[in-house]
Amino acid sequence: MLDKNFVRENLDLVKERLAARGGAYPLDELVAADADWKGFLARSEELRRRRNEASEAIGKAKRAGGDTAAEQARVKEISAEIKTLEEAARAAEERLNACLHSIPNLPHESVPIGKDENANVEVRRWGQAPEFDFEPQDHVDLGTALGILDMDRAAKIAGARFSLLVGAGALLERALIGFMLDLHTREHGYREVLPPLMANSASLFGTGNLPKFAQDLFHVEETDYYLIPTAEVPVTNLYRDETLDAADLPRKFVSYTACFRSEAGSYGKDVRGLIRQHQFNKVELVKFADPARSYDELEALTRDAAEVLERLGLHHRVVALSTGDMGFSSAKTYDIEVWLPSQNRFREISSCSNFEAFQARRANIRFRGEEGRKQYVHTLNGSGLAIGRTWLAIVENYQQEDGTVVIPEALRPYMRGMDVIRRES
Repeated sequence: MLDKNFVRENLDLVKERLAARGGAYPLDELVAADADWKGFLARSEELRRRRNEASEAIGKAKRAGGDTAAEQARVKEISAEIKTLEEAARAAEERLNACLHSIPNLPHESVPIGKDENANVEVRRWGQAPEFDFEPQDHVDLGTALGILDMDRAAKIAGARFSLLVGAGALLERALIGFMLDLHTREHGYREVLPPLMANSASLFGTGNLPKFAQDLFHVEETDYYLIPTAEVPVTNLYRDETLDAADLPRKFVSYTACFRSEAGSYGKDVRGLIRQHQFNKVELVKFADPARSYDELEALTRDAAEVLERLGLHHRVVALSTGDMGFSSAKTYDIEVWLPSQNRFREISSCSNFEAFQARRANIRFRGEEGRKQYVHTLNGSGLAIGRTWLAIVENYQQEDGTVVIPEALRPYMRGMDVIRRES
């Protein structure tokens, strides 16, 4: 969340940056709640001063043998008034925090300004789209014909927007997980962590998922547990309520987990096959960085994620998201988009974001600088990559006219030497 002192002292700037995002935000309510809160605190402090003075006078009068009944009654009245003001201050602070919790992060000055994805800016692209002398199929038809993807049985087991991978399809999923983890740990310097697949509400508040996006989550009934929507949630909360040392920054983690999302509002091609599912696997990259270097770390994280696609020989591009297309917690986001022949377009396969201190302030993650002063770290994360979308990109881009799929060379050591996926019985 934003720093209320920063909002208070830079209200015009905050309004300007939020206007670039679009939408309506409760800044006026925040200002009013802040004024009420400060007013109640000031009034209660004044009454405490008066009560202390009256108590001293009562003590002196008692020692002198005087009658203090009236003064004592007045002190009781003051104490009751203080209690009322304290309750009012708490209520005002709750209103203030509710406003803060519903206001998104401010876009970095380098973010393209625009109201939606049409204002996103392509930064670079890699490789060439494959050319086919036949009509390319989508991954659902290919996977079904090869016997490696079974959407019907997945629907029977669980329902819509679940998948069942079989044989070489399951092996390909596992191969991608191993390949990505090895690349990021052995060559990019990330430390692997395998976290719980459920998180409590405090963890989801820390990353900005709660309270605003509760409808996107799967909640475990009668508990404080939620199925994680991404490994970003548990890994970012590794250091909740802790203070790191500046010398240890950046701290870099990679995590493979299953992810669970309600995906409310998805429609059309997004709900066919593996594009947008309730459960999917992902390898996530998370960084805790010194604010002075966090944007350099964002560039590095984005390169690390994109290198997965380069090693797999998949045509892709990197785009900077506009102010109107960014996520709630992000200050700047790059999307990595992979080419899908069946759709003849790029589709997002990773979002790499710098949240600056927005998450760290919610989760109370600080670091101690050289002079011993504590300040909030900057948190970053990105998919490195979404496994299902990488799976389907390989199947579609490496398909052959006979319906087989060639395995990229980088994956063959993870595929028991298999170089082509053929029809399984």
